[in-house]
Amino acid sequence: MNFIDNWPRIAKELEEKEMDSSRIYDGVLLKVWKDEVRLPNGNTSEREYIRHPGASVVLPVFENGDIMLVGQYRYPLRQALLEVPAGKLDPGEPPGQAARRELTEETGLICNEMVRIGQFHPCIGYSDEVIHLYAAWGLTQQEQATDEDEFLSRHRLHISEAFELINSGTITDSKTIISLFRTRAWWEKHVPFPVHFELN
Repeated sequence: MNFIDNWPRIAKELEEKEMDSSRIYDGVLLKVWKDEVRLPNGNTSEREYIRHPGASVVLPVFENGDIMLVGQYRYPLRQALLEVPAGKLDPGEPPGQAARRELTEETGLICNEMVRIGQFHPCIGYSDEVIHLYAAWGLTQQEQATDEDEFLSRHRLHISEAFELINSGTITDSKTIISLFRTRAWWEKHVPFPVHFELN
Protein backbone atom coordinates (compact mmCIF):
# COMPACT_ATOMS: atom_id res chain seq x y z
CA MET A 1 0.00 0.00 0.00
CA ASN A 2 1.42 3.40 -0.97
CA PHE A 3 1.50 6.43 1.32
CA ILE A 4 -1.53 8.14 -0.25
CA ASP A 5 -3.69 5.08 0.38
CA ASN A 6 -2.25 4.62 3.87
CA TRP A 7 -2.62 8.24 5.05
CA PRO A 8 -6.32 8.06 6.13
CA ARG A 9 -5.48 5.25 8.57
CA ILE A 10 -2.47 7.16 9.94
CA ALA A 11 -4.54 10.34 10.32
CA LYS A 12 -7.23 8.44 12.23
CA GLU A 13 -4.64 7.12 14.69
CA LEU A 14 -3.51 10.72 15.42
CA GLU A 15 -7.03 11.99 16.15
CA GLU A 16 -7.75 13.92 19.34
CA LYS A 17 -11.31 13.61 20.62
CA GLU A 18 -13.22 16.55 22.11
CA MET A 19 -14.40 15.93 25.69
CA ASP A 20 -15.48 19.44 26.69
CA SER A 21 -15.62 22.78 24.89
CA SER A 22 -16.17 26.36 26.04
CA ARG A 23 -15.99 29.74 24.34
CA ILE A 24 -13.64 32.04 26.23
CA TYR A 25 -13.76 35.08 23.92
CA ASP A 26 -16.48 36.27 21.54
CA GLY A 27 -15.13 39.02 19.28
CA VAL A 28 -16.55 40.70 16.19
CA LEU A 29 -14.42 38.53 13.87
CA LEU A 30 -12.68 35.95 16.05
CA LYS A 31 -14.18 33.45 18.50
CA VAL A 32 -11.71 31.81 20.89
CA TRP A 33 -12.46 28.37 22.32
CA LYS A 34 -10.83 26.21 24.97
CA ASP A 35 -11.39 22.46 24.70
CA GLU A 36 -10.42 19.48 26.78
CA VAL A 37 -9.35 16.63 24.50
CA ARG A 38 -8.42 12.99 24.83
CA LEU A 39 -5.07 12.23 23.19
CA PRO A 40 -4.29 9.09 21.14
CA ASN A 41 -2.54 7.53 24.17
CA GLY A 42 -5.60 8.06 26.40
CA ASN A 43 -4.26 11.06 28.33
CA THR A 44 -6.05 14.41 28.32
CA SER A 45 -4.87 17.89 27.38
CA GLU A 46 -6.23 21.37 26.61
CA ARG A 47 -6.45 23.08 23.23
CA GLU A 48 -7.09 26.80 22.67
CA TYR A 49 -8.03 27.84 19.16
CA ILE A 50 -9.80 30.45 17.06
CA ARG A 51 -12.90 29.71 15.04
CA HIS A 52 -12.86 31.72 11.83
CA PRO A 53 -15.59 32.08 9.17
CA GLY A 54 -13.12 31.34 6.34
CA ALA A 55 -11.99 33.57 3.51
CA SER A 56 -11.58 33.73 -0.25
CA VAL A 57 -8.77 35.24 -2.29
CA VAL A 58 -8.74 35.93 -6.01
CA LEU A 59 -5.82 36.78 -8.27
CA PRO A 60 -6.97 38.87 -11.28
CA VAL A 61 -4.89 38.19 -14.41
CA PHE A 62 -4.98 40.59 -17.37
CA GLU A 63 -4.43 39.46 -20.97
CA ASN A 64 -0.94 40.99 -21.08
CA GLY A 65 0.13 39.01 -17.99
CA ASP A 66 -0.41 41.84 -15.53
CA ILE A 67 -2.08 41.18 -12.19
CA MET A 68 -3.56 43.52 -9.61
CA LEU A 69 -2.51 43.44 -5.96
CA VAL A 70 -3.60 45.72 -3.15
CA GLY A 71 -1.64 47.47 -0.43
CA GLN A 72 -3.15 47.36 3.05
CA TYR A 73 -1.96 48.34 6.52
CA ARG A 74 -1.99 45.33 8.84
CA TYR A 75 -2.19 46.62 12.39
CA PRO A 76 -0.85 43.51 14.21
CA LEU A 77 2.38 43.83 12.19
CA ARG A 78 2.36 47.64 12.25
CA GLN A 79 3.15 47.79 8.53
CA ALA A 80 1.57 47.87 5.09
CA LEU A 81 1.69 44.68 3.04
CA LEU A 82 1.21 43.94 -0.65
CA GLU A 83 -1.54 41.34 -1.00
CA VAL A 84 -3.90 39.54 -3.33
CA PRO A 85 -7.53 40.77 -3.07
CA ALA A 86 -9.20 38.82 -0.26
CA GLY A 87 -11.83 38.85 2.43
CA LYS A 88 -13.74 36.73 4.90
CA LEU A 89 -16.91 34.86 4.00
CA ASP A 90 -20.21 36.36 5.06
CA PRO A 91 -22.57 33.93 6.88
CA GLY A 92 -23.81 31.33 4.40
CA GLU A 93 -21.86 32.87 1.51
CA PRO A 94 -20.30 30.44 -1.00
CA PRO A 95 -16.54 30.93 -1.39
CA GLY A 96 -16.76 31.70 -5.11
CA GLN A 97 -19.35 34.40 -4.51
CA ALA A 98 -17.13 35.91 -1.82
CA ALA A 99 -14.18 35.93 -4.24
CA ARG A 100 -16.13 37.85 -6.87
CA ARG A 101 -17.45 40.27 -4.27
CA GLU A 102 -14.02 40.97 -2.81
CA LEU A 103 -12.51 41.39 -6.27
CA THR A 104 -14.96 44.17 -7.08
CA GLU A 105 -14.92 45.78 -3.62
CA GLU A 106 -11.14 45.94 -3.34
CA THR A 107 -10.06 46.54 -6.95
CA GLY A 108 -13.15 47.65 -8.85
CA LEU A 109 -12.67 44.73 -11.24
CA ILE A 110 -15.41 42.46 -12.58
CA CYS A 111 -14.39 39.13 -14.11
CA ASN A 112 -16.02 37.09 -16.86
CA GLU A 113 -14.04 33.95 -15.96
CA MET A 114 -13.00 32.60 -12.59
CA VAL A 115 -11.60 29.21 -11.57
CA ARG A 116 -11.01 27.61 -8.18
CA ILE A 117 -7.34 26.65 -7.82
CA GLY A 118 -7.37 25.15 -4.33
CA GLN A 119 -7.50 25.98 -0.65
CA PHE A 120 -5.14 26.03 2.32
CA HIS A 121 -5.09 26.39 6.10
CA PRO A 122 -2.94 29.41 7.06
CA CYS A 123 -2.57 28.87 10.82
CA ILE A 124 -3.17 25.23 11.71
CA GLY A 125 -1.75 25.49 15.23
CA TYR A 126 -4.40 27.88 16.54
CA SER A 127 -7.25 28.36 14.06
CA ASP A 128 -9.70 26.41 11.88
CA GLU A 129 -9.50 29.06 9.14
CA VAL A 130 -9.56 27.86 5.54
CA ILE A 131 -8.71 30.17 2.64
CA HIS A 132 -10.21 29.38 -0.77
CA LEU A 133 -8.08 30.29 -3.80
CA TYR A 134 -9.31 31.60 -7.15
CA ALA A 135 -7.84 33.05 -10.33
CA ALA A 136 -9.87 35.39 -12.54
CA TRP A 137 -9.61 36.87 -16.01
CA GLY A 138 -11.77 38.60 -18.61
CA LEU A 139 -11.57 41.74 -16.48
CA THR A 140 -13.55 44.96 -16.64
CA GLN A 141 -12.59 47.97 -14.52
CA GLN A 142 -15.16 49.78 -12.40
CA GLU A 143 -14.91 51.72 -9.13
CA GLN A 144 -13.72 50.34 -5.81
CA ALA A 145 -16.38 49.84 -3.14
CA THR A 146 -14.35 49.29 0.02
CA ASP A 147 -15.79 49.29 3.54
CA GLU A 148 -15.74 52.57 5.51
CA ASP A 149 -12.86 51.37 7.70
CA GLU A 150 -10.90 49.78 4.85
CA PHE A 151 -8.11 51.72 3.12
CA LEU A 152 -6.44 50.06 0.13
CA SER A 153 -4.08 51.06 -2.66
CA ARG A 154 -4.28 49.26 -6.02
CA HIS A 155 -1.14 48.12 -7.82
CA ARG A 156 -1.08 46.70 -11.34
CA LEU A 157 2.17 44.93 -12.23
CA HIS A 158 3.32 42.02 -14.37
CA ILE A 159 3.03 38.65 -12.67
CA SER A 160 6.74 38.03 -13.21
CA GLU A 161 7.45 41.14 -11.12
CA ALA A 162 5.32 39.70 -8.32
CA PHE A 163 7.51 36.58 -8.22
CA GLU A 164 10.58 38.83 -8.03
CA LEU A 165 8.96 40.63 -5.09
CA ILE A 166 8.53 37.27 -3.36
CA ASN A 167 12.18 36.42 -3.98
CA SER A 168 13.32 39.80 -2.65
CA GLY A 169 11.23 39.48 0.52
CA THR A 170 8.93 42.39 -0.34
CA ILE A 171 5.87 40.14 -0.55
CA THR A 172 5.68 38.09 2.65
CA ASP A 173 1.93 37.46 2.99
CA SER A 174 1.28 33.71 2.83
CA LYS A 175 -2.05 33.84 0.97
CA THR A 176 -0.48 36.02 -1.73
CA ILE A 177 2.58 33.79 -2.14
CA ILE A 178 0.46 30.63 -2.30
CA SER A 179 -2.02 32.25 -4.70
CA LEU A 180 0.74 33.22 -7.10
CA PHE A 181 2.37 29.78 -7.11
CA ARG A 182 -0.92 27.90 -7.35
CA THR A 183 -2.10 30.17 -10.16
CA ARG A 184 1.14 29.57 -12.08
CA ALA A 185 0.79 25.79 -11.68
CA TRP A 186 -2.83 25.87 -12.84
CA TRP A 187 -2.09 28.30 -15.68
CA GLU A 188 0.80 26.29 -17.10
CA LYS A 189 -1.45 23.23 -17.28
CA HIS A 190 -4.64 24.83 -18.67
CA VAL A 191 -3.36 27.98 -20.48
CA PRO A 192 -6.48 30.17 -20.89
CA PHE A 193 -4.04 32.52 -22.67
CA PRO A 194 -0.23 32.73 -22.70
CA VAL A 195 1.45 34.34 -19.68
CA HIS A 196 5.21 34.68 -19.11
CA PHE A 197 5.96 34.01 -15.44
CA GLU A 198 9.66 34.90 -15.55
CA LEU A 199 11.26 38.28 -16.19
CA ASN A 200 12.83 38.58 -19.65
